[in-house]
Amino acid sequence: MGCCGSAERTKREWRPLEDRSCTDLPWLLLFTVFCVGMGSICSFTIVTGGAARLVFGYDSYGNTCGRRNEVIEGVRLSGLDHTDRKFIFFLDPCNVDIVQRKIKSTALCVSLCPTEELKTYQDLKSFAMLNGSELCSYELAGHKYPALPERFSKCPKLPVPPSKPLPVFNRCTPVDISCYAKFAEAVVTFVSDNSVLHRLIAGVAASKEIIIGLCVLALVLSMILMVIIRYISAVLVWILTAMVVLGSLAGTSVLWWLYIDHRLYGNYTTNQVTEEAELNRENGQALLVYAGAATAFTIILLLLMLFMRKRVALTIALFHVAGKVFIHLPLLTLQPFVTFFALLLFWIYWILVLLFLGTSGNSVQNEETGLTEFRLTGPLQYLTWYHAVGLVWITEFILACQQMTVAGAVVTYYFTRDKNRLPVTPILSSVLRLVRYHLGTVAKGAFIITLVKIPRLFLMYIHNQLKGKENACARCLLKTCICCLWCLEKCLNYLNQNAYAATAINSTGFCTSARDAFVILVENALRVATINAVGDFVLFLGKVLIVTSTAFAGVLLLNYQRDYAEWLLPLIIVCLFSFLVAHCFLSIFEIVVDVLFLCFAIDTKYNDGTPGKEFFMDKALMEFVESSRRLGRAVERGRSRVKAAVSEGAGIKPMAPGISA
Repeated sequence: MGCCGSAERTKREWRPLEDRSCTDLPWLLLFTVFCVGMGSICSFTIVTGGAARLVFGYDSYGNTCGRRNEVIEGVRLSGLDHTDRKFIFFLDPCNVDIVQRKIKSTALCVSLCPTEELKTYQDLKSFAMLNGSELCSYELAGHKYPALPERFSKCPKLPVPPSKPLPVFNRCTPVDISCYAKFAEAVVTFVSDNSVLHRLIAGVAASKEIIIGLCVLALVLSMILMVIIRYISAVLVWILTAMVVLGSLAGTSVLWWLYIDHRLYGNYTTNQVTEEAELNRENGQALLVYAGAATAFTIILLLLMLFMRKRVALTIALFHVAGKVFIHLPLLTLQPFVTFFALLLFWIYWILVLLFLGTSGNSVQNEETGLTEFRLTGPLQYLTWYHAVGLVWITEFILACQQMTVAGAVVTYYFTRDKNRLPVTPILSSVLRLVRYHLGTVAKGAFIITLVKIPRLFLMYIHNQLKGKENACARCLLKTCICCLWCLEKCLNYLNQNAYAATAINSTGFCTSARDAFVILVENALRVATINAVGDFVLFLGKVLIVTSTAFAGVLLLNYQRDYAEWLLPLIIVCLFSFLVAHCFLSIFEIVVDVLFLCFAIDTKYNDGTPGKEFFMDKALMEFVESSRRLGRAVERGRSRVKAAVSEGAGIKPMAPGISA
């Protein structure tokens, strides 16, 4: 990796973009070994034939289609030469296992899929004679199909529907998939009427151009919002503040009005039955408690708004600077695309290897169907667990690489005093620094998240498996553990993100960076709380704005379709996609804001604007600092005047009463 040592300074100083060195090399080696293990699993499935069985298919006797096979001990009709038989044909393709989601039918290797419907055994014979493709079991001769007594159990169920081979996977699939209606109903449980399902699918097919156009619109709106949000953030923040305050006051007023109305109504019903009077009194006490709690909450909220108004102003300033970052670093808008395609490629690879594992291992006879299957037995069954851990760790690693890349670019922007002297491609420079120096840090941070995520996913799996079987106490305990692990994961994600930013600044290891970032965050706890609360809500409003705008445009474009039921699925697809796109883009914006805040906190801690300790911050943040200083000086002058007045009052002594002459 072009690295030397990873020794850290004994006394660290915040020196942005200086003293670059490799970090967490042992973790990089461990992650490399783990990835080699992931690749070895793929190689194992290819060498043992699992990949070939998935791609080319295998029959119910363990023979791979399109190949010369070896005899499997104890399995009849194994070891056949299927060089000319390249397609898998199911005797009863509509016999679907709803639970296992697979076809429970005898599979044979054939040389050609039937393209026309075969209604009789004579048709099966003619098809075998003309095309050389025998659709009954191997031990039956094609020219004897109509007369053999075994034809009812070892030949396909009549009538044989026309089929065509799937691309790449060589399975003969019925052209008319109506026989899978039962399976479709089990998967799409909210559709009970097939006509409704057909209308929804028809609506999607008829509106595919509109759906694609609306998805592109969501992309454009997300990119525009990331640039203009700095201009509207102040309005959004103060509207949010006003709505929260007015909502609290209104809720408190309504509760007090209900309590007073209840008291007045109770004065006219003093002659009620004793039980009704007692119930009336309890209701009055409950309303009084609610109103008192709402009043206390409103007072606390108003005090928080009063004392945190400066921190709200900091949030607005950070949003303003974040918008400038995207103007100077436009390639940041491509980060969601890069991350998405990296994740997509890895997930496709992971799913393929998982499917390969499903057709690897030793041949086992299914006790229920009597068919031959391939399963991992003994120590090999742990390969699936290893593969599952790889899914979580490598996914988190890719996401962490995105965070480190964005953090490195933002750090470069913030700590470059003259923005005209920024590198030509700060994003590319950040990627190169990540690859050369900090992959070990990213691997370590991703592993820590994996340690928390895997137990949570395991508990969720247990909870789903035991649904309806466990008692209330066990269910509550499971949900509590899942919730706690989820909260811990979110906290670690936030700390990791700041640790990556600290690594981008100081080039220190993960633990050191996490500790330094944690100290900075604790020293600015109120600011952190305000930025996360207000900033997250503003970004949420941005997501809602993009989704509603895209949905509104969709309604206008779909208006020409008079069957309003056909609107449903296209609009759902568009709304889900627009929310996903908005979330991806605004998550990058959120990372930029968080990194800017950490840089700002470091800047204000170690610099004071004096010669030799000039600030690195942007003009908008400088104005915030200056206004805070002016306010602080005004408060200090007020305190000094009060102290002076108190000291003067203490210095004036009362005159003793005179002695009359």
